[in-house]
Amino acid sequence: MAKTLIAFFSRADENYFGGSMRYIEIGNTEIVAGKIKDRIDGDMFKIEMKNPYSKEYNSCIEEAKKDKKNNVRPELVSLPDSIDGYDTIILGYPNYWGTMPMAVFTFLDAFDFSGKTILPLCTNEGSGMGSSESDIKKTCAGAEVKKCLALNGSSVGSADPQIESWLKTNRLM
Repeated sequence: MAKTLIAFFSRADENYFGGSMRYIEIGNTEIVAGKIKDRIDGDMFKIEMKNPYSKEYNSCIEEAKKDKKNNVRPELVSLPDSIDGYDTIILGYPNYWGTMPMAVFTFLDAFDFSGKTILPLCTNEGSGMGSSESDIKKTCAGAEVKKCLALNGSSVGSADPQIESWLKTNRLM
């Protein structure tokens, strides 16, 4: 039987919402991952940095920019023991500087994705998914990378129709 892993990086704390800042307790990508988990049979894994970025938005984006510029692979709190039992990986992340957060690259570098299907999910505030799809294809040689679901982060509460359509298109629902 096909198994699905919902792996995601998400950031709470101070976030940008359509021109203003506000503190949130659960990050937008984590909200979407939860909505997906409510609709399909899959395991969830939260990608977490051992030394997270600042809680303050502007400091966080500067730290993330520096890590991207230096191609840093931040240490993670943990990794799954294996992804061998999964056929499909839903990979959720916010857009950080035109691609995925570097912690997501750390996660991807840890495994062989040959023969796996990866479904990218990118939350953003209007910047789309950037180069994340092509970056996943480069990083995960041998994987089939499907079309990304890009969602406006401040609208994830009302994104159920888009989420369900994407899951149905990819035969998970």
